[in-house]
Amino acid sequence: MDKLLIEGGARLSGEVAISGAKNAALPILCAALLTAEPVTFTNVPQLKDIGTLLALLGQMGVKVERAGDTVTLDASGLNNPVAPYEMVKTMRASILVLGPLVARCGEARVSLPGGCAIGARPVDQHIKGLQAMGAEVRVEHGYVHATVPRLKGARLFTDMVTVTGTENLMMAAALADGETVIENAAREPEVVDLANCLVAMGAQISGAGSDVIRIRGVERLHGATHRIMPDRIETGTYLCAAAVTGGSVRLTGTSSCYLDAVIDKLMDAGCEVVSERDAISLSAPARLNAVSLRTAPYPAFPTDMQAQFMAINCVANGVAMIRETIFENRFMHAVELQRLGADIRIDGNTAVVQGVARLEGATVMATDLRASASLVVAGLVAEGETTIERIYHLDRGYERLEDKLAALGAKVRRLT
Repeated sequence: MDKLLIEGGARLSGEVAISGAKNAALPILCAALLTAEPVTFTNVPQLKDIGTLLALLGQMGVKVERAGDTVTLDASGLNNPVAPYEMVKTMRASILVLGPLVARCGEARVSLPGGCAIGARPVDQHIKGLQAMGAEVRVEHGYVHATVPRLKGARLFTDMVTVTGTENLMMAAALADGETVIENAAREPEVVDLANCLVAMGAQISGAGSDVIRIRGVERLHGATHRIMPDRIETGTYLCAAAVTGGSVRLTGTSSCYLDAVIDKLMDAGCEVVSERDAISLSAPARLNAVSLRTAPYPAFPTDMQAQFMAINCVANGVAMIRETIFENRFMHAVELQRLGADIRIDGNTAVVQGVARLEGATVMATDLRASASLVVAGLVAEGETTIERIYHLDRGYERLEDKLAALGAKVRRLT
């Protein structure tokens, strides 16, 4: 199993390109199931999760062509609307095939996702929405089995803000008979990117980016070409990596418009941030100021950046309070940061981080994707060598992480 070895103390500087967003690419690739015509996507990141989803689509009868960051999907031969547990268990986003399959085929059999280290991510909102649109849905033997002659437009209200739920129901509604209104919809930029892709394919959607999305169903969708948005979490992670090392970097192929809450906190920490049309530059002081934060659905501070900010607060001046409101188990990285010498106290969903003068390298273990990123950020500033085990989590969400960090001057290598 691969490990990452980081020799801390190097100041990051230079320029690096940001990849396409994993959390936008996954639902958008699933949208290809909605049409019998080829759909081409560019800026698709080369990640383990993307490969898993493409394999899942392939076993459904979708023709997959991949060249670099371009993927073309042809679902004209779609003949097996089943997502088996063997493939779904490694990636919870596989549930996103449910809505498109029911809409296009009138039937879907999708395995319930397995457990998740950072907490429960229930699919009941997906099921409730499809039932309101006329589908008969049964959960049996670990599978969601949905059937319907044709989905009908409906007014849907989600009990909680759910990104994948909003995306699944929006895709299902694109081919439904009549108008569907999704209230309490997720507002994330990735939802907007999916809506833009669906519109390019002929869907009629308005309100994406707000908490009320309206979809007027059409008889069929057609082929299109769509470019995946930049990964805002990868962007934020590299900004944190530069900040913690007192560095100065320029990130290209990305935009600050998706990251207002994160950039505000970095500026509060003492960084200078300059936004361009498709790039962000950051210059950090020798030592940061501690910044408190509270995670909440977009446009508030993203839960996927909480761990990285905990890492930079570990060596900042002062005390920070971090409150996690999205996932109940998302402080597991705190124990590993403590192995590096961090002063962190956990009380329920609140972490109190007292900045220390220095961290010391040690062997640590990644528990989930963003926890892995926080250990990388901490390892970059820790004295000596830090070895991060179980980095298959990192490979799920960060394209060529060690290469990009090395290009910025980090001393990092993969041990196979």
